[in-house]
Amino acid sequence: AAILSIKLKLQPDQDVEKMCTPLLLQDKANLVEDYVGEYPELQRKLLQTLDTWCDPSFNIRDITRPYQGLSRYKPEKFNRRVLSKLVFRLLERFNIDPGLCPNVINQRHLRTLNYLFYKRFVEKTMTEENWADHIQSTVGENRWLQAQLAQALLRHCGVRGAARWARRCRLPPDALPGAVAEELRQLHRQDRVEEVTKADNYEDSKKKDYYQLPIPRENIHFLQTWEETLQCWEKVLQPGQVVGVDMEWKPSFGTVGKPRVALLQLALKNEVFLLDLPRLLEQAEAEGEKEKLPRFIQMLYSDAAITKLGYGMSGDLSSLAATCSALKDTEKQMQGVVDLLAVDKRVDGLSPEHSHEERGVRQPEKGLSLLVQHVLGKPLDKKEQLSNWEKRPLREEQILYAASDAYCLLEIYERLCKDPESFGLGSDLTESLVGKQSKKPRAKKQLNKQEAPSPSGQECQGPRMEPSRPPAPISPREFSVVCDNMLQGLGRYLRCLGVDVRLLDNEDDHRKAAEIARQEGRVILTSGLPYQTLRSQVAEGRCFSVNCSEKAKEQALQVLKHFNVQVSLSDIFSRCQ
Repeated sequence: AAILSIKLKLQPDQDVEKMCTPLLLQDKANLVEDYVGEYPELQRKLLQTLDTWCDPSFNIRDITRPYQGLSRYKPEKFNRRVLSKLVFRLLERFNIDPGLCPNVINQRHLRTLNYLFYKRFVEKTMTEENWADHIQSTVGENRWLQAQLAQALLRHCGVRGAARWARRCRLPPDALPGAVAEELRQLHRQDRVEEVTKADNYEDSKKKDYYQLPIPRENIHFLQTWEETLQCWEKVLQPGQVVGVDMEWKPSFGTVGKPRVALLQLALKNEVFLLDLPRLLEQAEAEGEKEKLPRFIQMLYSDAAITKLGYGMSGDLSSLAATCSALKDTEKQMQGVVDLLAVDKRVDGLSPEHSHEERGVRQPEKGLSLLVQHVLGKPLDKKEQLSNWEKRPLREEQILYAASDAYCLLEIYERLCKDPESFGLGSDLTESLVGKQSKKPRAKKQLNKQEAPSPSGQECQGPRMEPSRPPAPISPREFSVVCDNMLQGLGRYLRCLGVDVRLLDNEDDHRKAAEIARQEGRVILTSGLPYQTLRSQVAEGRCFSVNCSEKAKEQALQVLKHFNVQVSLSDIFSRCQ
């Protein structure tokens, strides 16, 4: 009925809720999108309906009850989490104001609040200033969120601590529980001054644990005008120059759309330039020369005579393209680029678990920080990573963090080039790296700019042992696997090739893979930390760790090669998808 309605353009005469509800219950969200695709009024009605269902007080069973006899009925696909994702996808696809869906937006902001409380009070990896910035921008004037924030403060900080933070976050007294509002009235400014001083002393004592920028503060330049930027480009665009490149953006916390770059860092041997990208682009547009800055950035990336160093460059470049459409083809044109993420996978080094055991005081290092720790001796201090990079002026801590993030790339590169063998790399490192980084280095996650590519900071290849001879070739029909829940894309791809695949659901514990593997004689495919746990629960060679940063196709090739699975044409789509 839905397909015929689309063909005959009958949608305006139909009830959008009655048509779309049974489709959603059969997991046919794509058809729902097509059904409302050309009708803005129906798009809005559908979104308002979905938002109503996402209200915490709404009973979803009231919707599903009349449809229980439906063929291909999948009630497990009909929950607030799935509906919320669909709402955000539709908002983005149809470019609709998110204000139309207050329940979904509030729930996402509440998840952001919970995440921020976890970072500040459990993990303790976020500074007070960062935390307060993000709390204020998340909660704003929303009374419901203000009440949620007050309750969370009371849970995590007690009455006195909640009152301090309520004042810092400018919560209105009538949004606070009675005891907190009373405490707020009695607080004296002196208390806060003492608290901040103590925190500052504590931070100073911790600095020695982290990588320190080896250049003086006056050699870090924050550029906001075109005249200043021209002097920067004269130094950067020199043949033979080696440049550390990094970018920062405001964490998206799951909101719609790609983040826009707020700061572009360029590090040279003796100085670092921090370019205020939004300000410079705005200025160039006002002067009628909006192609000016993109042209220089393209010149930098396409010049083979200049070595550009980065970490996870693909993610940076996709955010750069979202910031300025003139830069969307930069990745295709780049030459003379070294992505240290690709090098990181080949470096023999400490695993995150070891770094955690040795230092004992904080979260395991990962990503670039782990590489810096192994090559230069100390990790990066990542407390400013989740800053609001769009807010001006930048704090001094943000400026030093941004400069360090770009400058450390120069030091890592220099150290690896001088002594590649001691890091398990080939002696021809310089020739093998420049201009030959992997075609598609992994895009960084938008929320958190770096993650560990694998537990050891190198490409995982299952148990590290030299087999006496490769396994005998087998067909996909003889090969059965269970895929951990972070590898569902790989599982679907292998199934297309005729492999017998079982997939863990998102809610399943990783250990369920070991149970299935033992009961059904399957090989476990997993990635990251679960590999260490799962490999000990099955026979040797029956658990394989896949590189999570690769696309599903590359992962599948890795698996097929390792187990010597020979795919023929008749295997493709031989299994039900």
